[in-house]
Amino acid sequence: MLILCLALLVVMLLIGSPVAYAIGLPLTVIILLTTDVPLKVVPQMMTAAVNSFPLMAIPFFMLAGALMNTAGITRRLFEFANCLVGHITGGLGHVNVAASMLFAGMSGSAVADAAGLGTVEIEAMTKQGYDVDFSAGITAASATIGPIIPPSIIFVIYGVLAEVSIGALFLAGFIPGILMGLALMVRIYIIARKRDYPVHPRATFREIFTSFKAAFLPLLTPVIIIGGIMAGIFTPTEAAVVAVFYAFILGAFVYRELSIKSLWRTIHTVAIQTAAIMMITATANVLGWVLTRSRIPQLVAENMLMVTTDPHLILLFLNLFLLLNGCFMEVIAALIILTPIIVPILKTVGIDPVHFGVVMTLNLMIGLLTPPMGMGLYAVQKVAGISFERIVRSAFPFLLPLIIVLVFVTYFPKLSLFLPNLLLATK
Repeated sequence: MLILCLALLVVMLLIGSPVAYAIGLPLTVIILLTTDVPLKVVPQMMTAAVNSFPLMAIPFFMLAGALMNTAGITRRLFEFANCLVGHITGGLGHVNVAASMLFAGMSGSAVADAAGLGTVEIEAMTKQGYDVDFSAGITAASATIGPIIPPSIIFVIYGVLAEVSIGALFLAGFIPGILMGLALMVRIYIIARKRDYPVHPRATFREIFTSFKAAFLPLLTPVIIIGGIMAGIFTPTEAAVVAVFYAFILGAFVYRELSIKSLWRTIHTVAIQTAAIMMITATANVLGWVLTRSRIPQLVAENMLMVTTDPHLILLFLNLFLLLNGCFMEVIAALIILTPIIVPILKTVGIDPVHFGVVMTLNLMIGLLTPPMGMGLYAVQKVAGISFERIVRSAFPFLLPLIIVLVFVTYFPKLSLFLPNLLLATK
């Protein structure tokens, strides 16, 4: 019965059912037919799952990123990035990546990056002579950096599920995120030389200083968030609230591009997105209870450990599994469903859960670029106005550099653990 219901869950996900319903319906069937637990326990478990202080960071980080988009801050970041790297072969392709790395320190969301910065980036690139396919492909690829460089909505959810420090996860994402950006820039350079894409003239010191001055206040956002967490001034959840107030002040009073109408529209959109995420989280908590009751995590761990106890091989198996899973499952659903199954394996073989949090997130971000479920592809497809087949082909060349970074991050744990060990003394 459990296998049949889990198969129903996968089928419902594949046919495009809302994730919360795809999880909730099979669970209801399982509980009704295989347990004597009254159904009134289910809403109690769902409520308990979202009654979490750390999870409150999710809507606030989402709102902060959305306010940054609405207030014209993304445009200022793009112009600053253009002054810094627009003169390198590949020009606006490098600007695209650099702007995504800067915006990653504010939004925590790949889809927010793709939808917000993507509009500015693709329009600027096509106007300068870059073909729309290349522009869309690199926009989708660079957006994957969003949840790696802190703050990160994915890290918040993983931290809650795996019971590890969210602050440590934030710090662990810095170096891998920078490596992702550099790897994508190398790929852009190679493609741009072959296609002879245009470049901007090298910016003068005055132009760099002017663009930096315009972007300075937004650039302080990650400094305030991470600095405040490290200094013990506020928790990651409180940092998310501070980020919202800071974005509101910039948009409404400094740049004066945030009207009451646009503010209400932004809050309305984020509220809907938050409700969807929380419904998934709530139903996934019930799934975790059913899996634990059925000893699925223990059975998976025991069977994998029967094959090997070598951490390197287990990491290889988990990477292959997560990459394949990314083709078929939405990111947050995959994170919530798989984390409780994987964490016991990590504890048994001595893999640091903070390190694996970065590895898992990077895997899931690569999944944003793989059909048929790649949400990053769908977000950029709408912005670029091209067919799904074209966006898949245009994003494909950028998978290789991301996978290379994944290998390095997987097998060189210090890349992700260096900053947490240095600044938080997690060991």
